[in-house]
Amino acid sequence: MRIASWNVNGIRAVMKKDFAQSLHTLDADILCLQETKAQDDQVVTALEGVEGYHVHSNSAERKGYSGVAILTRRAPIRVFPDIGLPEHDAEGRVLTAEFADFYLVTVYTPNSGNELVRLPYRETWDRAFLDFVQGLQREKPVLMCGDFNVAHRDIDIARPKPNYNKSAGYTQKEIDGMDSIVAAGFVDTFRHFHPDTVKYSWWSYRAGARAKNVGWRIDYFLGSRALVEERVKAAEIWNDIHGSDHCPVSVDLA
Repeated sequence: MRIASWNVNGIRAVMKKDFAQSLHTLDADILCLQETKAQDDQVVTALEGVEGYHVHSNSAERKGYSGVAILTRRAPIRVFPDIGLPEHDAEGRVLTAEFADFYLVTVYTPNSGNELVRLPYRETWDRAFLDFVQGLQREKPVLMCGDFNVAHRDIDIARPKPNYNKSAGYTQKEIDGMDSIVAAGFVDTFRHFHPDTVKYSWWSYRAGARAKNVGWRIDYFLGSRALVEERVKAAEIWNDIHGSDHCPVSVDLA
């Protein structure tokens, strides 16, 4: 089974950019999407030409903003939105699919914003989201994926020094949030297989950043340790797939 994750920066936009070919290249049994920027019915409509997948979506109350989706070749036991806290559930940022032996969670973590105006909210989000996935993990293993909006270590960002504690996605408080996920027993699958590989999943649209590979690794698959060690056989970043300012990431499960 291959599970892929991709922040598409607008599902209707990416459909016009060879999405069908990208989906064929990925050959994913499950594809998790972030930043669909569409209401649930609009996501379904946008994906009408994509055959062979069940489509599940969680959209924000604010139109054209945020939103996540899960496309699956085989139907999950159930799919449910959000984390159960009204203060966090208006923006359509989490969708969970339950399978026989694990939960799959896709997340679009809030960006701390220009001048870090949303960093205090981001801190509360990080704690609440971790509580949520730990609750799921008490029932069965968890695999979570998506745009976590943080470069975890220096190796995960092309220019660490000028961005540290100045840019959203590379402040110590955001790094601490990812540290807490790892400390809770979740494994960064890409680093598990590629401890020293420099590879990014997001590039600014400005100044030709992607062509110069001035990027950030902010898209992850993180899994319960036993699940990763027993079932995850590969983790990849698909730099050659375009269509968004992010590229897809994936894991292969036995």
